[in-house]
Amino acid sequence: MPELPEVETVRMGLAPVLEHHRLVKVETRRGGLRAPFPKDFARRLTGRHVKRLVRRAKYLLAELDRGETLVIHLGMSGRMAVYAAGSERRLGQYVYDAAPPGAGSAKHDHVVIETDAPARIVFTDPRRFGLMTLVDTAHLGEDKLFEGLGIEPLSAQFDAAWLAHVLKGKKTAVKSALLDQRVIAGLGNIYACEALFRARISPRRLAGKVRSDAVAALAQAIKAVLKEAIAAGGSSLRDYKKADGRLGDFQHHFAVYDREGQACPNCGGTVKRIVQTGRSSFFCPKCQA
Repeated sequence: MPELPEVETVRMGLAPVLEHHRLVKVETRRGGLRAPFPKDFARRLTGRHVKRLVRRAKYLLAELDRGETLVIHLGMSGRMAVYAAGSERRLGQYVYDAAPPGAGSAKHDHVVIETDAPARIVFTDPRRFGLMTLVDTAHLGEDKLFEGLGIEPLSAQFDAAWLAHVLKGKKTAVKSALLDQRVIAGLGNIYACEALFRARISPRRLAGKVRSDAVAALAQAIKAVLKEAIAAGGSSLRDYKKADGRLGDFQHHFAVYDREGQACPNCGGTVKRIVQTGRSSFFCPKCQA
């Protein structure tokens, strides 16, 4: 599943063709994804103006005129591809290819949005675990999708003091605590592993037993690894691509994630893999006490 850096990278790629643009035409090729589309979904979107495009946790939020927000979740395998109208064109830092013949009509192309940029946005989701729905903007925070979500790790409010407060007394493993979306919104398995490695903390250590100096290092590591991953365009492991079709690059910079049996880049020891609450944790037993 795309994590915070991948979703933020997609947001950045969509913004030049979606933010402050009008949705000229919207088509759905099925009745829904992991949940049905709202009634008259395509008709209700067509002609709407996108006021801004933001990210909350692993969700994309396109705030529309007339008080509604288009909520998008990529699920396990979802992808949003952007094609320029006519020939290849550059918008800001992004270069969008012209739409190839049949773009938007393949088996797993479920939603096609034409904007007045002009551009075509195609939502492709082979496993159909993604989500597209409409929510009343004024009550977005009260919606079941967002109610109870934790702090944004790249916000100014996320710091060592805050992290120490939420970990205090927790008897679960620190890795599991970091993946709890009610604690930290958007942080996923890849970047939790990498941040714990940078902070020299074992993923098995109880959250409430992490020393204050280590908590400070962990808060700094979480911010750093997320920012570096965004700058690298995210991590392309399976289905993920950026909105302009290019692959992310951060997978080439993993220190421990998906490197079981390989040498630790810090001490030369062997990276190990364990399973915690159904998720793989990668770490160096020598560096991460």
